[in-house]
Amino acid sequence: MSIDLKQLKYFLAVAEEKSFSRAAERLHISQPPLSQQIMKLEAELGVRLFARTTRSFELTVAGKALMAEASDLLGRMRMTIDTIRQIDRGEVGRLRVGIVGSAMWGPIPSLLERFQSTFPKVTWTIHELGPDEQLEALRSKQIDVGFWREPRLEEEALKGAHLHQELCFRENVCVAVHKGHALAGRDAIDLFEIASEPMLTLHLSQSAEPRYMVQCCINAGFQPTIFQEAAEPQTLLAMVGAGLGVALMPETTSRIGWPGVVFVPIRENAPSANLYITYTSQDDAPVVRAFLKILKPDGDAGAT
Repeated sequence: MSIDLKQLKYFLAVAEEKSFSRAAERLHISQPPLSQQIMKLEAELGVRLFARTTRSFELTVAGKALMAEASDLLGRMRMTIDTIRQIDRGEVGRLRVGIVGSAMWGPIPSLLERFQSTFPKVTWTIHELGPDEQLEALRSKQIDVGFWREPRLEEEALKGAHLHQELCFRENVCVAVHKGHALAGRDAIDLFEIASEPMLTLHLSQSAEPRYMVQCCINAGFQPTIFQEAAEPQTLLAMVGAGLGVALMPETTSRIGWPGVVFVPIRENAPSANLYITYTSQDDAPVVRAFLKILKPDGDAGAT
């Protein structure tokens, strides 16, 4: 049996219009091909769908049953096609976003809000992970995109893992000091001015980011004295607020009011705390494409 959707569409038009001529006009075809398709459908089914007389044109019992079933079938097919198109446009699905904790103090929340407003049928989840953990999660397809700061991945590492990384938000590092510190009232300082201060940092073994900060100090001409390490940025700020040392933090951290903490900009050659997005380059993921359109509406990376 070979019955196609076009035959069912033609049958419904005739059944609803109760006229071959009106149905043909509605379908924008001539009447003979329409009659041929209906006859072919009846032959395939082995039933009469219409009771025709010189004065009446009615559906048979089988025709009435097919009308209900065909209407439901075509309706579900339209819904299926619409859903498939929505999926291809990234309007339906799920997005798993990996982030470093400090990224939520910057532009990421507003980015997610825009994404949710534009694609309300997409469900998304946040996974707070360090850069190394995000890299492994991307490789094992446990997250779809990842956000972390400097230093960016080397090109060879990206190619080997089939990943693509782009700069999405530019940002510098500033110095978090206690409000009573001698540097707290300065408009800006040189990084070298904290050379003798006890340094508070994220665990050096946790990821490349805190090691990068230490290297920035070395590049500025001094070896920092690491006083304490912590797992979370907020722990560092709590220690700064207690007067236990200073910490190098992304500038967007200053948007949050931390008790007892002042954020001082670095005057020249400030280390960058740029935020990068990383995603799998092999997959054709519509939801990821949709997310990137929100991130880069003009197709340009490096927003501020």
